[in-house]
Amino acid sequence: MYMYDWSVITRNMDVFIYGALKTLEISAISILLAIPIGIIFGMGRISKNKFFRLISSIYVEIIRGVPLLVLLIWIFFVLGQFLKLGSYWGSIWGLAIFAGAFIAEIVRSGIQGVPKGQMEAARSLGMSHAKAMTHIVLPQAFRRVLPPLASQFIMLIKDSSLISIIGATELTLDAKNLVATSFRSIEVWTFVAVVYFIMTFSLSLIIRYFETRLSKSEA
Repeated sequence: MYMYDWSVITRNMDVFIYGALKTLEISAISILLAIPIGIIFGMGRISKNKFFRLISSIYVEIIRGVPLLVLLIWIFFVLGQFLKLGSYWGSIWGLAIFAGAFIAEIVRSGIQGVPKGQMEAARSLGMSHAKAMTHIVLPQAFRRVLPPLASQFIMLIKDSSLISIIGATELTLDAKNLVATSFRSIEVWTFVAVVYFIMTFSLSLIIRYFETRLSKSEA
């Protein structure tokens, strides 16, 4: 009969804290890289330039059609060997490239959700297309895409658990190592699930607060 020993959690709390902090660090850097990638390719999806639109469409469709685990392995073992990325930066770029494809679709839908009359009005006032996009369309689109962008960040935190497969140090890898030495899989993985929930739920509350503030400022 399995005898539970929850003291393995308290004895190794420093391991869980370090792993959680590394998970948040990798996720934060990845999303900071993914946002500009998503903006560039999201605008490319609706660009009048056929070549830019084609490249953007190929990127989005391929990345969205490839499992994240496969992408991480390919970047680490293939691309990473040429660029000397290592597991840390290999995992960050893998997550960023993967999330960037989904953010591109979020940006595209946000821009297309802004009434065309906004662009036409800006152009009639003498603004260039780029200036109208920067100062008129994108700020309105940002308010529309903030909730799905926030959800993407939450998903990225959960997806980051896959980077343990390429040896990147974060919460899941630390948990695997601890299970291997303590043989307390039920206790460790239960606590890891709680930690992931705390991180994502806390982020959800923060995002909900800013969404409420934004809604009040627009009222």
